[in-house]
Amino acid sequence: MKVISETTYYIICGSLLVFTVLTYLAALVDLGEWNLVVALIIAAVKGSLIILFFMHARYSSHLTWMVIGAALLWLGILFSLTLSDYLTRIPFASVLIF
Repeated sequence: MKVISETTYYIICGSLLVFTVLTYLAALVDLGEWNLVVALIIAAVKGSLIILFFMHARYSSHLTWMVIGAALLWLGILFSLTLSDYLTRIPFASVLIF
């Protein structure tokens, strides 16, 4: 396993702080429907940096990459099932009950 230098940790930590500020600034700007897309892209980049460097996945074995891929696949399945349930609901169903 390769040892990551302290300088790399500081660079990654600084970039995570920059992306955090960027997330805050993006929330202040009204982009309409694109606000969610921008926030998710920034979150994906931050998550990737954390997984690659702080969790040492960049220099890990293929088995670790398989586990990460399986976790992401499972997360995608859960999101798609939740989204499919949400999108098939009748709008204003709570108003029709009363």
